[in-house]
Amino acid sequence: LAPASTKMNEEVGTPMAPQWFGLSRENTRKLKGLGCSLGIFSTLMCYGFVQESIMTQSFGSSKPVSSLFLVMCNRITSMSIAIIAIIIKRDTLKPVAPFQAYMAIAFSNMMATTCQYEALRYVSFPTQTLGKTAKMIPVMIWGTFLTKQQYKVKDYAVAFLVTIGTTLFLLTGPVGAKKMEDDTPTDSTTTIIGMCIMVLYLLFDGFTSTWQERLFKNVDVSTWNQMLYVGLLSTIGSSFGQLGAPVPEWDPKLYSYVMALSMSAAIAQIFILITIKEFGALLFATVMTTRQFLSILLSCIIFLHPLSAGQWTGTCLVFGALYYKTFAGGGKKKGGAAKGDHQAIPQEDKDSNAGDTQLEVMENAPVPGKKAHQSDECLDAPAK
Repeated sequence: LAPASTKMNEEVGTPMAPQWFGLSRENTRKLKGLGCSLGIFSTLMCYGFVQESIMTQSFGSSKPVSSLFLVMCNRITSMSIAIIAIIIKRDTLKPVAPFQAYMAIAFSNMMATTCQYEALRYVSFPTQTLGKTAKMIPVMIWGTFLTKQQYKVKDYAVAFLVTIGTTLFLLTGPVGAKKMEDDTPTDSTTTIIGMCIMVLYLLFDGFTSTWQERLFKNVDVSTWNQMLYVGLLSTIGSSFGQLGAPVPEWDPKLYSYVMALSMSAAIAQIFILITIKEFGALLFATVMTTRQFLSILLSCIIFLHPLSAGQWTGTCLVFGALYYKTFAGGGKKKGGAAKGDHQAIPQEDKDSNAGDTQLEVMENAPVPGKKAHQSDECLDAPAK
């Protein structure tokens, strides 16, 4: 049966979910929420798997794949998706915000995603993913100085627990990349380099979220318009960074991975947008936190990353704090997002978030009535 005509929800002023296949609207909404959640899980876990495969394996001439090349491919894909969406929605193709606003966000987002990829040459995927959860700390620092944001005791407590959990993870077991451990098992320099790159990622990604909030605070810019110009400028920037660096030789496996990386990030952005718009921040944040934990578990199984008891304890402490932050802060926020389509998508995990997704997104999950912020985890990310 075709969906029934959409009616307006008088309480929130947004369209009510249509009925599918004779189901009640409540069951239809639950089915749609389940579909969006599974879509985010599948696309971003695929994104994480492919990302780790590309950065830890050799292809063709065995030369490492440039992180900037991957960023360029991701941004071209997301830019193409944005153009299609703008045409369908009859949005404007002209820049709505000042061009310097797009440039600042594009540069910091490009650098965050590059650091996210590059870190996998030196640290394991579980270490990278857990380290990304600590981005709330630079976000709070940037927010205090750039936007004079004030935080509650709960926010500082969660940041403290995440810091303790991450520290426990780093000190109680191996954190180096599998490839590095196989080649140079006693070389701690590579791990130090990886941790420095992760610190740069956190600084750039935290700046992206905070500066974006400041620049777009009084500008009514749509998701797709922002995605188009941030993607365009990131593509130009990563292309210049590629000058002098050879494009990877043709290898069917490599380019299939690159295509899967870009498409999974772009598709994840769509699922994320629908989830935020239809179900609000609480479901989105819960799904993203769960996805991060499952990604670590999947990586440990597929890529054989052994974690010590101390590392599992640190991991549980971090995600326990994040779940507390999600539910303690989301109880008063019901319904979908605010009316309209003016929400940025987290990039990289992120992809997320996807980084492009590139996430990740916990502290920047959009709330009804406010504009969201683009972040790398989401999907790379849409970072991310």
